[in-house]
Amino acid sequence: MSNYMLLKKSMLLLTFLFVSTTAISQISLKKIIITGKIIDKETTKPIEFAVITISKSDTKKIITGGTSDANGNFSIELNNGTYNFKYEFPGFKTQEKVNQTITSDTNLGNIALESDSNQIETVVIRSEKTSVDIKLDKKVYNVGQDLMVKGGTVSDVLDNIPSVAVDVEGNISLRGNESVRVLIDGKPSTAINVADALRMLPADAIEKVEVITNPSARYDAEGGGGILNIILKKGKNKGINGTLITTAGDPKNQGISANINSKSETYNLFATLAYNDRNNPGATKINQENFGANTYIEERRKANRFSNGFNGNFGIEVFLNKDKSATWTNSINYRNNDGKNFEDVTYKNYTLDRTNFLFTRFRDNQSISRNEAIEFTSNYLKKFKKEGHKLTIDASFSLNEEDEFSTIYGSILETSTFISDEKTSKIGRQTRNLIQADYVLPITKDLQFEAGYRGSYTNSTSNYEVLERVNQNSLYTNIPGFTNNFQYIENVSAIYTQLGTKFFNKLSILGGLRLENTNLEINQLLTNDLNSRNYNNFFPSLFLTYELNNDSNISLNYSKRITRPRDRFINPFSSYTSNINLFIGDPKLNPSFTDAFDIGYLRKWDKTTISTSAYYNHTTDAFQTVRKESGRFINGIPVIENTPFNLGEDNRIGMEVTLNYTVKKWWKLNSNVNYFYNETKGNYQFINSNNLVVNQNFDYKSSTWTARLTSKINLPYKIDWQTNGTYNAGQKTAQGKTLGIASMNLAFSKDVLKDKATISLNVNDVFNSRKRIQDLRLPTVNSYSEMQWRVRQVTISFTYRFNKLKNEKEIRPKSLDQQEGGGGEF
Repeated sequence: MSNYMLLKKSMLLLTFLFVSTTAISQISLKKIIITGKIIDKETTKPIEFAVITISKSDTKKIITGGTSDANGNFSIELNNGTYNFKYEFPGFKTQEKVNQTITSDTNLGNIALESDSNQIETVVIRSEKTSVDIKLDKKVYNVGQDLMVKGGTVSDVLDNIPSVAVDVEGNISLRGNESVRVLIDGKPSTAINVADALRMLPADAIEKVEVITNPSARYDAEGGGGILNIILKKGKNKGINGTLITTAGDPKNQGISANINSKSETYNLFATLAYNDRNNPGATKINQENFGANTYIEERRKANRFSNGFNGNFGIEVFLNKDKSATWTNSINYRNNDGKNFEDVTYKNYTLDRTNFLFTRFRDNQSISRNEAIEFTSNYLKKFKKEGHKLTIDASFSLNEEDEFSTIYGSILETSTFISDEKTSKIGRQTRNLIQADYVLPITKDLQFEAGYRGSYTNSTSNYEVLERVNQNSLYTNIPGFTNNFQYIENVSAIYTQLGTKFFNKLSILGGLRLENTNLEINQLLTNDLNSRNYNNFFPSLFLTYELNNDSNISLNYSKRITRPRDRFINPFSSYTSNINLFIGDPKLNPSFTDAFDIGYLRKWDKTTISTSAYYNHTTDAFQTVRKESGRFINGIPVIENTPFNLGEDNRIGMEVTLNYTVKKWWKLNSNVNYFYNETKGNYQFINSNNLVVNQNFDYKSSTWTARLTSKINLPYKIDWQTNGTYNAGQKTAQGKTLGIASMNLAFSKDVLKDKATISLNVNDVFNSRKRIQDLRLPTVNSYSEMQWRVRQVTISFTYRFNKLKNEKEIRPKSLDQQEGGGGEF
């Protein structure tokens, strides 16, 4: 806890510096006041948010500046002297006045800016940019223009991205593959439970998400299905500017967030603050036939999940020299969330043929949780004189606490008979440190070399305890089969190199090799069951890209990937919500390895962009979950265990098409269709309740597809209308099938207060249909289940922008595009 207090104090100090430095930057000697008005030369209308920059005539050093208000007026304080004045605004020609001697208060009058047709065209293109930017090697999802996620979380953002799906439990899949690596600003998420953490982080903190289905050797080899890189807002606009967002919704979804930055010629201060108070009511329905016990059970769960949290990110980017070729960025992120989960579970027991009702068993689950995390990150970037030549050094250090306490009371409803009284506690702690360096050297115009190092060090412990008492007057005692102290240590060191070249300005080749050393410790501390592993793996990658013309490309990509089991997959005591349906991890799970092949085609027209991809993934030791009898009974009901294991082989062949189409200037469509065929090979053995060895064959073939369509229409009176429709088709599994799900989201927004503010209304899951539906068939048990994590939600939000345009987009050099590891592009 002392480390936490130290970092908390550091965060408060940085907050103080942010406020004080901003205030200090506004202080001047107030000897002279310069006033004026910026207008459009053609219409004579005032121009709001025009930028005024004042520099010394002799040194060219920028002294001060400002922006015009809603009426085009500005007022700036400075000392007497000789200055150069610059007036600029997107879509207008920059106007400069040099060697202006100012000795007293001066009104510069009207400064008329002339329209620039070339710049106007650029601004229109940026403001009309679609939410999904399709590139050959990745898709970039621009969150700021998506109405659906206002007031939502990162999970809501990801669930609206083509190729990505988030199921009702928060698990993420990419093109149907759940082996996905989640990065935040190019670094692995530091959360103990990534799915839960993404539900806490507000959507308004995100600038964009990069979807990389086949990463090169530059990237972390983790994630057989690909990488999702979540890029947070940092702000790059001069002066003080930002946005403020308030939210209210039903079921309860209250929140307020702010994104602020202050930029000068020597530094850029940025902060994101968010508070939320939410309730996610959900329900689960399970109908189960137990042939061995000759019973039929209707299990119903009703849950109310309350969440109250704060997320704060504070940082400063310092420009170490005048040409800004060297920068040093430091930031602190603090996250705190308190949760409550009230869940009622009823089990109606019948005879197998359902002719006779037996009794109703009731379980009242009440849990409280506390999540707290703090992370410090540092980045140094040095750009050399040669274009694209740079060195990047990153470091991050994080501490996480995740505690959960629950009470579970069981009884027979008809007779109010006491059955059980249980308590569980889970104390989780994790430290995660990361150090990496990336170097990019363009040797010639068409030849580029890259190399880098990464060290990732994780230490996670989970102290889990389950207590029970046999009657209401007895003391609580341990249940030995569930109480444990679990430790997971993962240290991964990696080096990589890449070489890229281009022939005839048409054919690009990028080849790379990554070497990773993995050192694992998986320990059961209470039983002194200690396991350690150490292994080295090479991960080659090869990318071929051929430019057919300026508007079309074709590519052939290959990479080798790894998926390491973690979290609930290796913790054998991760859940006790239902004592007859348990999920039990396996600490001896091996990592799975994937050979990923991808053929892509990208074609752009004036109003249409289409990206197609045919892919093949061959995975060995793939993860599969078996649903089996444990051999134990509770009140005559067999206890079912869900356990992951290493399957022999998993082959996946698919085809994906993403289309952006501008129907009219006021109507844009984005669609995505993904079809894949899946074939698994393997067996699993277990002992059933009759003490017989059962050999479960997991050889099966299945296919499924998903489709997503997003429509955005600009209505009159500055009203935007967005609709998202999704369909996930059903799929056969080794032990049954999942059923198809169709769902739709709807959103409207209107600009108000002279476009300084926007009111948004969105409806998540319009038809209340987003559920996970499974039909499982086992030798002695048949089970049909429907799970809905969150019911339909209606949210209204109000966004206010100060010193910032609604469609303002930052202009960044290509070499500074955000990507994991800070490597360059070729």
